[in-house]
Amino acid sequence: MSDWTPSPAQLERLAVRRRLNARSVAVATVATVVVLSLIGFVLVSSPGWPRVKATFFSWPDAQASFPSIVEGFWLNVRLFLLAEPLILLVGVLVAVTRGTTSPLLFPLRAIAVVYTDLFRGLPTLLVVILIVFGIPALNLQGVTNSIFWLGLVSLVLSYGAYVAEVFRAGIESVHPSQVASADALGLSHGQTLRHVVLPQAVRRVVPPLLNDFVSLQKDTALVSVVGLTEALRAAQIYSSFNFNYTSLLVAGAFFVALTVPLARFTDWLGRRYARRERAGAR
Repeated sequence: MSDWTPSPAQLERLAVRRRLNARSVAVATVATVVVLSLIGFVLVSSPGWPRVKATFFSWPDAQASFPSIVEGFWLNVRLFLLAEPLILLVGVLVAVTRGTTSPLLFPLRAIAVVYTDLFRGLPTLLVVILIVFGIPALNLQGVTNSIFWLGLVSLVLSYGAYVAEVFRAGIESVHPSQVASADALGLSHGQTLRHVVLPQAVRRVVPPLLNDFVSLQKDTALVSVVGLTEALRAAQIYSSFNFNYTSLLVAGAFFVALTVPLARFTDWLGRRYARRERAGAR
């Protein structure tokens, strides 16, 4: 078979499309530069700019606060990396439990419903305070009193409820014909869930899951209220002693540097999934 080659008309259409894309990028770049330049000019020319610059954009204070903020941010990253797989596990288990129909499993379904309703309704900050201060007060044998691990449990319990609902929505979005086909092939309910339903559900819920994890990365800062010195707390300590708020912007830059790439990756996955859905619908 001979290799396919595009026709002259197709080549012309591709060339026109490339020119239009290049023009759009150029216009967007110029517009962005103009808008940012105007914003910068308004800020710099304002009467209070010298005081704002000294208070929020002091390079010596940024350098001085940097080491403690880096150390605190490593705690945020550890919390995030440990909490993420645990939240996924809790979310899948709760979503699957709520999807069961056996009368024997009704108590588990009831617990799953109460769990999701309760922890989605409670503010995450309140969950952190209740878990970190409430569990040690019970004096339970074999249960850790570590603020770090109890803070981790708080984040897992809070976000596990949200993720469980995301997974449940994904499971319910799988067309019933998929389950019927699995039944016709002789698959059991567990095999259908494992090999047919969950793989499709997980692919559909990846973008909203990543959005939840973007929020999780920011909410790791909530553990500062129970005494852990993470990035935001380290910045607050520096600003309290030096009466300068540059450290807070340094801490914010760390969070933005981590969350923005994850947010763009989420957008890319969403567009990719949308293209696949449109292609499959043809």
